[in-house]
Amino acid sequence: MKVLVTGAAGFIGYHVCERLLARGDSVIGLDNLDASGDVTLKATRLSRLKAAPNFGFHRMDIRDVKSCRELFDGAKPERVVHLAARVGVRSTPAEAQDYTETNVTGFLQVLELCRQARVEHLVFASSSSVYGMGTPVPFSEHAVADKPLSLYAATKRANELMAHVYSHQYGLAVTGLRLFTVYGPWGRPDMAPMLFLRAMLEGRSIVLNGEGKMQRDFTYVDDVVEALVRVLDKPPSGAPPYRVLNVGRGAPVSMARFVDLLEERLGTKAWVELRPAQPEELEVTCADATALERETGFRPSVSLEQGLSKLVEWYRGGEG
Repeated sequence: MKVLVTGAAGFIGYHVCERLLARGDSVIGLDNLDASGDVTLKATRLSRLKAAPNFGFHRMDIRDVKSCRELFDGAKPERVVHLAARVGVRSTPAEAQDYTETNVTGFLQVLELCRQARVEHLVFASSSSVYGMGTPVPFSEHAVADKPLSLYAATKRANELMAHVYSHQYGLAVTGLRLFTVYGPWGRPDMAPMLFLRAMLEGRSIVLNGEGKMQRDFTYVDDVVEALVRVLDKPPSGAPPYRVLNVGRGAPVSMARFVDLLEERLGTKAWVELRPAQPEELEVTCADATALERETGFRPSVSLEQGLSKLVEWYRGGEG
């Protein structure tokens, strides 16, 4: 297939591109290399992807209507994986405009281009944060998701609703994946796994909000990629051809336990600063992956113990 991947230089985007390239797909990567993330890390990921002959890269912002239209017209992608976004639940009022322009207006642009290009299937990244306040555990896709705790969560829920409209009105096949705390090699330096790992090795303190009692459903990146590729290969066939699926193990772990496991693998002690929970953070995330397994025959299975061991092994191998 010919697949367009937005956010190709990002953490998940990089791994998805690698997987698609390895199986012989032609991949068109799009990324604006936004300075809000680690630009050096993005560039390193990108340099590895560019070594593949069936990979082409375009430095471009999804909000750039003219350039994106020209790209779609020229490349004619059969399927699209949309991962480009401003990420993170902790946004400041000064960042609100950028979040909404990128995550909402930018996504509208992707939907419209997919409609015009008659793309066979659009798969986009949503988030476990959409579940918000008061959601029963484990989180089911059937739960009402109308009380987001962060602007980021609100933009991702908006994406799901916008995608449903395009699917209903125009027959565009769309799948949204609600991802649960993804971690692994080449991971985001602002998320707990990489942030804590580096701080502990450098003898710096780490902060545990919620006094370490908050629980997260950590999902290893290889499991996320496997789920995404299986979903990409199997567009929804309902009326409308639209679905939202959880991607997570359904095995939440407290942040205190997470630190314990990381200490064991690093052979070092963490200097921990306990703080109260932040208003934009859920107390617990836990995926019900029944629908994903029913749709694809796959359920994430890499335990946190296994995943952290792989992460530390990769980091100590000199590529972190």
